[in-house]
Amino acid sequence: LHRPPIRSRETKLTSYPTMYKLAIAALLAGSAAAFAPAQVGQSSTALNAFEGELGVQPPLGFFDPLGLLEDADQERFDRLRYVEVKHGRICQLAFLGQIITRAGIHLPGDIDYSGNSFDSFPNGWAAIAGPDAIPQGGLIQIILFIGALELAVMKDVTGEAEFPGDFRNGSLDFGWDTFDEETKLQKRGIELNNGRAAMMGILGLMMHEQLGGSIPLVGEM
Repeated sequence: LHRPPIRSRETKLTSYPTMYKLAIAALLAGSAAAFAPAQVGQSSTALNAFEGELGVQPPLGFFDPLGLLEDADQERFDRLRYVEVKHGRICQLAFLGQIITRAGIHLPGDIDYSGNSFDSFPNGWAAIAGPDAIPQGGLIQIILFIGALELAVMKDVTGEAEFPGDFRNGSLDFGWDTFDEETKLQKRGIELNNGRAAMMGILGLMMHEQLGGSIPLVGEM
């Protein structure tokens, strides 16, 4: 991989790629819709069918402002729950990555054969797009690696999943089978809520990165 010389870190980037702004706009639209009033004509059948599902809790209770579960069956609910859990896990990793790298913690060594170290690249979105971003070849490798995980690893390969998002595949367990049903539900609920919080958290970090300044725990944006 070849990377052009790094510009001064003191130079403040004043513009961001168009796709970054579009990503923020899309996330904002989704977040705004999530807090919109519930549809008046939403089917009571869906409410009765899913109001006891994991994640339905005070103060919102069964919360489906977009009516995604209107006249839905269990298969559709499980699909939406799978997507929610997956996005939550991704956002937890993204939020943690932001905090760690902005605290000055990076992988040791070089990222390429040209001698560019991991800590020589900027944090956040600037590491993906911008004058000091990682080389295009490196970005392609990241995309291919994520694609391989999505298509062959992070899925129910063996068909043994007990719930949406269960990717143990008969090998990874970490003592899960030793828990009683109440403990399993509690841990699944914790993951679900942490994922929801992380989705809002990474959206907030993306906004602050665009605005600049600094925030507690994360530092200079």
